[in-house]
Amino acid sequence: MTQAPPPARTPARRFHRLLVVGLVVAMAAITAILGYRLLKPSASSPLSTASPSNVLRGEDRGALGEAGGAVPDGVKVFDNTVPAVANLDPGLLKALRQAATAAADDGVEFYVNSGWRSPEYQNQLLRKAIATYGSEDEAARWVATPATSPHVSGDAVDIGRSDATRWLSEHGAAYGLCQIYKNEPWHYERHPAAIDGACPRMYADPTEDPRMQQ
Repeated sequence: MTQAPPPARTPARRFHRLLVVGLVVAMAAITAILGYRLLKPSASSPLSTASPSNVLRGEDRGALGEAGGAVPDGVKVFDNTVPAVANLDPGLLKALRQAATAAADDGVEFYVNSGWRSPEYQNQLLRKAIATYGSEDEAARWVATPATSPHVSGDAVDIGRSDATRWLSEHGAAYGLCQIYKNEPWHYERHPAAIDGACPRMYADPTEDPRMQQ
């Protein structure tokens, strides 16, 4: 018995198959592009809009631990059990806690993103900043060396959450607490002379700070 030949594909069926294949290829290309954009660093994300130590600390916490200066989430300026807070300069810590007590009356809490850091922790942050920005010069706008960082000496703190930094920008001088760099609204240091006067002129970024040139 002779078998009948298979029915020929109609133009409509061929068009449908091509349409399906085209849609699959297009969706794969869109997924790849979106994934690349999500992974690629940009000038307006993480390190340029938030404390470098805050952005990087998740991995660093496992590498060096809290003993080196890593800060768990939710730490406040009154926490004496975390070295990043407890090892701050006593004068800075006292001023921070006085300011935090006053801010609490306005419903504002001070969280610590970073405070004291060991030289090893600071060096790790610097290496990661260089890898992120592609050069030592660009990284220097955000992260100091272990030899020059006021975090290593315990003289600087990175305060978390925008309502706290706004409060400090308005009231910090009354407690001798001053923002040092225009590009780091979270970074505060103690300047007692500001209590009776005003905070010193801010540097655009750490590369303008003479202390960073040592």
